[in-house]
Amino acid sequence: MDVIGYRQRGDAPVRRPAEFTPDLLEKIEWRRRAADEPFRGVGTSDGIRSGLFPLRETGLDVDGIRQAALDYLAVLEPGQRAEGRFRMDDVSWRHWANGVRYFLRHGLCLEDLDQRQRDKALALVRTSLSAYGYTQIIDLMHLNLTMGELRGEEHLLNEWLYWFSVYGSPESGQPWGWQLDGHHICVNAVIVGDQMTLTPTFLGAEPTMAEDGRYAGTAAFRREEAVAARLFTSLTAEQRKSAVFADELPPELFAGAFRDNFELNYTGLPLGELTEPQRLIATDLLGLYVNRAREDHARARMEEVLAHEAETHFAWAGEPNGVFYYRLHSPVILIEFEHMAGVMYANDYPTRRHIHTVVRTPNAGDYGIDLLRQHHERFHVKEST
Repeated sequence: MDVIGYRQRGDAPVRRPAEFTPDLLEKIEWRRRAADEPFRGVGTSDGIRSGLFPLRETGLDVDGIRQAALDYLAVLEPGQRAEGRFRMDDVSWRHWANGVRYFLRHGLCLEDLDQRQRDKALALVRTSLSAYGYTQIIDLMHLNLTMGELRGEEHLLNEWLYWFSVYGSPESGQPWGWQLDGHHICVNAVIVGDQMTLTPTFLGAEPTMAEDGRYAGTAAFRREEAVAARLFTSLTAEQRKSAVFADELPPELFAGAFRDNFELNYTGLPLGELTEPQRLIATDLLGLYVNRAREDHARARMEEVLAHEAETHFAWAGEPNGVFYYRLHSPVILIEFEHMAGVMYANDYPTRRHIHTVVRTPNAGDYGIDLLRQHHERFHVKEST
């Protein structure tokens, strides 16, 4: 791997900017405008496709998740509950961002909670996710501290600089959810009835491997790299012509933060054109993202995803033995992965030291919006007067 130094302290984004320059204020205003834009969801140039996410009873357990939320709220002080709870329709849902800077953050910072409160917050995250998904989140928190150790800035980069929010009312049985938001970790979970939506989810890391420090040996996204490279190298020359959509990696993920209404057409190789061995690799790759949810909900989600397998496209840019970008895109899921240029590291070209991923539910599925719409139409329609 290339020997790469670190950017000078202050060159990289930090929790609290020393000065709100006109350029920074414009970035903040742009994000506010993007979040205030009426939600449509990620779609294509053909518009938003309806009827993909029926409101139904799945029989899946959500009581444990709900109880974990109540346990967390019970250990907060009244002022903390006021600061860390929001209406279900609050626009702050859409203020998540993967950068370090604190602006537009909301809820309670884990660093500011006592150990018991922090444990209860993480218990809610753990109960909502699989063991695999929860471990990945914790590993990324640890890698954030690793960068703080490398830069001597643990006060700005550590494992607890993440903001936690609860939406709606888990006490009432009505729709509710939670959000974990911070540097390289942005997870949105919405519960409607016994259905759970776990997108948008943005996960990333810089570095992707802790070579020393408190969490030496921690690594991230190794399987997301390896399985995707295996899928691409399994393709025939003709299949690769369909899969490769660009000669160079894009500058960033297409559907990252503040792109809730992004328009992205299908491109790449349809999974329906894969051989059976290739299809198994593609299913394994999908599972690395879908199986972050707790196991019962992940199985239901995978059934939904595979029902659209023939409409799912695998798109690729880059070299399987070097750096690359890929996405899996269907009417019901959008996954993006990319090796990035350095932010904390002083390199302006992509390396495997810095990775971004995002998972979306297109066609108004993010934040459970379409499920919430159906819920309100079914249970909260006001009688005409």
